[in-house]
Amino acid sequence: MNPLVELGKLGQSVWYDNIRRAMLDNGELAAKIKDDGLRGMTSNPTIFEKAIAGSTDYDAAMRSLIGAGKSVVEIYEALAIEDIQRACDLFRTVYDSTAKLDGYVSFEVSPLLAHDTDGTIAEAQRLWTAVARPNVMIKIPATPAGLPAITAVIAAGINVNVTMIFAQENYEAVAEAYIKGLEARAAAGQAIDGIASVASVFVSRIDSSIDSQLELRARRTEDAQEKAHLTSLLGKAAIANAKLIYQSFKQIFGGERFAALKAKGATVQRPLWASTGTKNPQYSDVLYVDTLIGPDTVNTVPPATYTAFRDHGTAALTLATGLDEGKAALAAIAELGIDIKAVCQQLQDDGVKSFADSFESLTASITSKQATLTSGVNERMSISLGEFEPALRDALKRCESESWVRKVCRKDAALWKAEEAHQKIIKNSLGWVTVPDLLEDHADELAAFSARIRNDGFKHVMLLGMGGSSLCPEVFRRTFGKAAGFPELHVLDSTDPATVAALEAQIDLATTLFIVASKSGSTIEPLMFYKYFMHRMRELKGDKAGENFVAVTDPGTLMEASAKGDGFRRIFLNPSDIGGRYSALSFFGMVPASLQGFDFKTLLQRAERAMHACAPPVPASDNPAAKLGAALGILANVGRDKLTLTTDAAIASVGLWIEQLVAESTGKEGKGIVPIAGEPLGAPDAYGNDRVFVHLSVGAMDAATDAKLNALLAAGHPVIRRTLNDALDLGEEFYVWEMATALAGVLMGINP
Repeated sequence: MNPLVELGKLGQSVWYDNIRRAMLDNGELAAKIKDDGLRGMTSNPTIFEKAIAGSTDYDAAMRSLIGAGKSVVEIYEALAIEDIQRACDLFRTVYDSTAKLDGYVSFEVSPLLAHDTDGTIAEAQRLWTAVARPNVMIKIPATPAGLPAITAVIAAGINVNVTMIFAQENYEAVAEAYIKGLEARAAAGQAIDGIASVASVFVSRIDSSIDSQLELRARRTEDAQEKAHLTSLLGKAAIANAKLIYQSFKQIFGGERFAALKAKGATVQRPLWASTGTKNPQYSDVLYVDTLIGPDTVNTVPPATYTAFRDHGTAALTLATGLDEGKAALAAIAELGIDIKAVCQQLQDDGVKSFADSFESLTASITSKQATLTSGVNERMSISLGEFEPALRDALKRCESESWVRKVCRKDAALWKAEEAHQKIIKNSLGWVTVPDLLEDHADELAAFSARIRNDGFKHVMLLGMGGSSLCPEVFRRTFGKAAGFPELHVLDSTDPATVAALEAQIDLATTLFIVASKSGSTIEPLMFYKYFMHRMRELKGDKAGENFVAVTDPGTLMEASAKGDGFRRIFLNPSDIGGRYSALSFFGMVPASLQGFDFKTLLQRAERAMHACAPPVPASDNPAAKLGAALGILANVGRDKLTLTTDAAIASVGLWIEQLVAESTGKEGKGIVPIAGEPLGAPDAYGNDRVFVHLSVGAMDAATDAKLNALLAAGHPVIRRTLNDALDLGEEFYVWEMATALAGVLMGINP
């Protein structure tokens, strides 16, 4: 039984919150429609930005458009409109078979027009005409300027997806705008049957905002009863808000006013649950699907949540249950002085700005890609394997035909091992695959936390960790250094007393924030560091010592309990399905990154682009992680298992991170790739036939290094080159190397 299909039987339509050309080309979208009962699709500027900038899907079309002299905006629209048209065509059978209830693909007006009523109306009409498909929906935000535009566009007979709804009052205003549009059209003697609209209510972001306020209060109170009350309200606001909106929907569209329109063929404006990916690792990954199932609704689901619900979701009517509990939770939150209306308004303002920023980032990305394509530099990696090229091609064919990348993303443990014990471990170790999405959702929160730390006068940040929890921050420390106006980052990962004393001598305890980083919460070294510096801080600040500490750990660990007991300033709970050496892009890497002061948001965005470039729709031959992983795997299998890593000086420390990732992941069952980081390149005759060379450069490679690598290649050694645009591309490197290592493990027959 497919839970996604079962939702349709309960009256809820599942739409897909993603679009990219590869899934149109390779049959993935068609398969979802056929096998999962998928009934629609939504897009936005952020989705297109990731798809266009983070993949090679659009390169051929872009070359043609560049050759035709098109502007950046014209290039974007041509690419996006073609995707929307093709998706509409695939969904046309759904549109027809459901009598125009479903089968829609949403396309957003420029978010730069969110506060311009006339501009939004004109843009909606232009896009409707350009796409020229009856099952396209034009997305308009539910801003004050957007509401009259919705009425006008509906009156013009255009399907509308109203986006950026958070508050119940705002939802009711949106429903009013829709009904007024239908009434105006009917009054003009025009048909109102066949016009469709959905009201996109954003869900999980409400919990993210309110939970952060509740958690802050819970950390600050010493009253056990108050703390219990605050924590009992976590994760309650968003679902309660959505359920109340559903009650408004039933009241509005079950009333006499709409009945008159319904008699003329009008259809209800269904609530569409948006932002339904789970952002808190302590909550179920299908929380915002399981709890919001009811008739006459839509849930547009992001890829990770879609996969998770298909795997273990529960299809049952839940939307009309728990209303009294939800109202009580919202009332309790309001009694605490948390203004839910203000929260919702701020979220709408932030959401509109975020989409506008994504649109501007999209145009900048197209400009950059335009320059790359016209320069002839088509990819950031070159792989030269000489006699092993046929083996690489065969491995990539296997990767494609056996759907390795798709299985990684679906957490299919059988890809590596058949034994149940192995599979249990593997299934709980693949959270890194989608963690860039999760952390990008938390980026503003991390930036705000960093600002508070600066405002509170902290001058130093010392990370207390070991191994995977400390290597990525060490890479950041060495690569980006100290930013003006931000604390200086120190990393303690040695138990040598002299090292501890030397680091302590560099800081002022009173103005130092300590990050205790431990996945298990019981690793002996971080615990000892924590106990030592907590003792020192208590000598200075007494019971207020916890104000100088934050923790990064998994939920339910000894470290979490200790941090609560000692009154830590903040506890960041990392997803428990991420291993230490795969944790660079999780809270373990991003908390210290945000405090250090470099542009960690851009680094995360580039990691997310890499995630899209390495996603299942991308053919293995175009997937950078698949190519790198296949190369390393087939070379290791023929004895080329010594990986010499060289880098430009600016990013030298990343070699240490890759070294640990590859060595610990592949060194199993009598096999393994042995990485050597930082070794100067020698003459070809200095090496045996067990080597493969990988060089990472920032920008163009220097002539001397290029000559040495060419000499090694001429002597029969495999050589792989990866080029970073700048140091922030480390976000991309982290993701590509993690995925590549996982895929190399498939070829080597080990559990990486």
